[in-house]
Amino acid sequence: MIPLPRASVLAGVMLVGVTLGMAGALLAAGEITTALKPAAVIALAVGIPSVLGTLVILLSGRRWTTAVGALVVAIGPGCLGALTALQVAAGV
Repeated sequence: MIPLPRASVLAGVMLVGVTLGMAGALLAAGEITTALKPAAVIALAVGIPSVLGTLVILLSGRRWTTAVGALVVAIGPGCLGALTALQVAAGV
C-alpha cells in the first residue's frame, strides 16, 4: 500500500513541481543552443521525470517520499507547457 499524504499537501507539492518544471525548462531553453528535434526534447522533458517520480512513488515507505515522487512527476507537465509556449512564441 502506498502511503498518501493529505490532499492539500499533495496538491501543493504538485503545484511546486509544475512551477519548478516551467522555470527549469525556461532556463534550459535559454542556455542550451544545440539543435535538437522537438520530439526528442519533449520525450526527455516528460519521460525522465515521469519514470523517476513513478519509481519513487512505488518504492515509497513514508508519506513525504510519496510527496517527493508527486513533485518529480509534476515537473514533466511544467516542462511541456513551457516548451510548448516557447515554440508558439517562436512561430514554429
